[in-house]
Amino acid sequence: MDAAAQAGRRRPSEVRAEGLMRGACAALATASALLMGLDTQTETVLLIRKKATVKDVHALWVLTAAAGAAAGYHLLHLLRCLYLGRFAHNPCRNSKALAWAFLLLDKGCAYVTFAATVAAAQACLIALDGAQALQWNKVCNIFTRFCQQVAGSLVCGGLAAAGTAVLSALSARNLFRLYPSLSHPHPHPHPHRSSSTK
Repeated sequence: MDAAAQAGRRRPSEVRAEGLMRGACAALATASALLMGLDTQTETVLLIRKKATVKDVHALWVLTAAAGAAAGYHLLHLLRCLYLGRFAHNPCRNSKALAWAFLLLDKGCAYVTFAATVAAAQACLIALDGAQALQWNKVCNIFTRFCQQVAGSLVCGGLAAAGTAVLSALSARNLFRLYPSLSHPHPHPHPHRSSSTK
């Protein structure tokens, strides 16, 4: 086995650790999507029954879709880790193409989840504090339970984004291990000095 192939091998413990991280991120993203997507509350405002849903605020709906997509992505990776750990003949070896794909997908998932969570949090701040310049009232004073459930979804979404960022760092580490010349550069040999003695 050459040095490049040996450098690209992963320990079984690393595969299990990635599986645990994937499972945690999938659970957090699923919780975020369910808390947000199933969140509804009906209250009477000025003798009119009004129902608050995530579709009323576009940023909340985007977070629901992003969290659901992230949950599916991490679930597929979790199944891959389980397959590699149980059925693959060489579970610890990665190819460069797959390593690049996993790195780009992990980074994209982390960015999308983080951006959707931040956008939803900004929308929630307006609902929490109102906007006096636009004469918008504090919506959370009316739909309290709805806002509390949204807050729980934001926490889960933020944790899922942070976990995905950690996974992207692990993917980058696995990728660089496939390039041993980059991670362990060979020292340049010093030119031989010819000394002439008279």
